[in-house]
Amino acid sequence: MMDFLHNFDQLEQVIRYFLAFFYTFVAVFYIFLISKKQSQCGASLIHMGHRFSLHWWNHLTFRMFRIVIWAVCVLRVFFPETDNVLMMLTSINIPIINYVGVLLLVLGFSLTVYCNFILNNAWRSGIDEQQTTLITSAVYAKSRNPAYIGVAASQFGFFLAMPSVFSLACLVIGVSALRIQISLEEDFLNKVHQQEYTKYKQKVPRFF
Repeated sequence: MMDFLHNFDQLEQVIRYFLAFFYTFVAVFYIFLISKKQSQCGASLIHMGHRFSLHWWNHLTFRMFRIVIWAVCVLRVFFPETDNVLMMLTSINIPIINYVGVLLLVLGFSLTVYCNFILNNAWRSGIDEQQTTLITSAVYAKSRNPAYIGVAASQFGFFLAMPSVFSLACLVIGVSALRIQISLEEDFLNKVHQQEYTKYKQKVPRFF
């Protein structure tokens, strides 16, 4: 077992296949989850905002870059030479860092899914102006944005699991998109809930 853990070539192959499987699983999971919830509530769960608005562009950017990540991870399985284009950062592409990356990917995704189930029928992708429920229980009593913490952790995990200029760019784009989305959502919640949301912000930190 220890020989395998220290065999970088074998580890690299395992992580290569794991990333392709992981992002395929995430895509299938959310397609299933959204389809199921939409059939239950009879309304769309995807809300991109007004066309060409900041919300619309941010949502589109985040969606497209997730598709690109999935496509690249799958492509690497069939065409390993893709790594040359991704510009791997060999100085930090070492087993211990890769292990931490995989762990962050799994933990971040698990936290995000947990938050989705806590939100239950209030969960949306984007800002739904018809859904104004303010969730302040469970993990949302500790952080105002636990789901986004999970997404950010997964994105950082992806960078560590596959250190490259490509994954670094994805990290920067992903975190930037998250910060914009959080600001947009906070503005909306502040407008809708006013004093209730102000009190919530005073008691619960934005992240930790």
